[in-house]
Amino acid sequence: MTITVHVAAWACFFLLPIVFSPRPRDPDFQFTDAMIWRFICIDAYLLIFYYSNTLVLIPQLLTKKKWLWYTLTIIALLFLFLFIHRLLDDLVRAEMPERIKMKMQRRRPSYLYPFTPSTAVFFLVFTVSTCTRVIQEWLGIESKRQEVENEKLATELSFLKSQINPHFLFNTLNNIYSLAVVKSEATADAVLKLSSIMRYVLSETKHDTVPLDKEIQFIKHYIELQKVRLTDKVSIEFNVEGETEGKQIAPLLLIPFVENAFKYGVSTKETSKLVFEIKATPDRIYFASTNDMMSTDKGNENNTGIGLKNTRRRLELLYADAHQLTVAEENKQFIVKLILNK
Repeated sequence: MTITVHVAAWACFFLLPIVFSPRPRDPDFQFTDAMIWRFICIDAYLLIFYYSNTLVLIPQLLTKKKWLWYTLTIIALLFLFLFIHRLLDDLVRAEMPERIKMKMQRRRPSYLYPFTPSTAVFFLVFTVSTCTRVIQEWLGIESKRQEVENEKLATELSFLKSQINPHFLFNTLNNIYSLAVVKSEATADAVLKLSSIMRYVLSETKHDTVPLDKEIQFIKHYIELQKVRLTDKVSIEFNVEGETEGKQIAPLLLIPFVENAFKYGVSTKETSKLVFEIKATPDRIYFASTNDMMSTDKGNENNTGIGLKNTRRRLELLYADAHQLTVAEENKQFIVKLILNK
């Protein structure tokens, strides 16, 4: 594709000297061999100048801020072009009849006034070559910057995940430990659920996204693990609506909200209620978490640990302008609402 573009562009450039070439309006006028060679030499010079400017002069002088040397070199090449052009014109005129020579002599430009149609062609080639190279340099720098930025984001996301996984494991193991201490019959089932959860954490979180159904199953297992240590004073609802099949979501994105609800919305002395809701539509995923604010609850997200802080950062990195997150306190309830747009 690039070669085709270059060939097409030069085909246009090669026609310009012929179009702009001064020649008398004479019905008997014909192109001579000298004129043909003139056009070939001028085209060759422009071709060499174009690639010399893009491949040598700009990288070696302009990019390295040697502006004076670059300017002087371009001026020197311009006058060399004018000298060659004038020399070739003299050879062409030598083959012309005297009456045509006289007409062309009157229009012959002086070296003191080099701004001719041919000079315009030179500056056109100069402008195109310079702009092309500068754009290529800018695109290269932008590509490298984007590559560095992507690497930085990948490293940061990996770090955030490494924080979430041990944090979640620590809380869950504490729950199973409490069951083992009282020799609860639910201990074995809890270990199986933890095994399923850890299999999910170790395998699925290697991917950028996971099926929403798997994330929902993961949350269900987590809630079931939490239930075994709770009393009848705690009411838990987990509602899933819509078509979740085929939907994708970043792994472990929702669990910090669920953890936070259990951490600050459960009391051994007071009745409490936790409600989790997931709705899936063709173009978005909606998640909500609501928990009563216990008397021991700190009451705001500044006291909810690394979970919510990391989740906010992951949302900024992964979903950028494609999410809306609200965290609020209403009627002695802590409410989290998250919308992920497709």
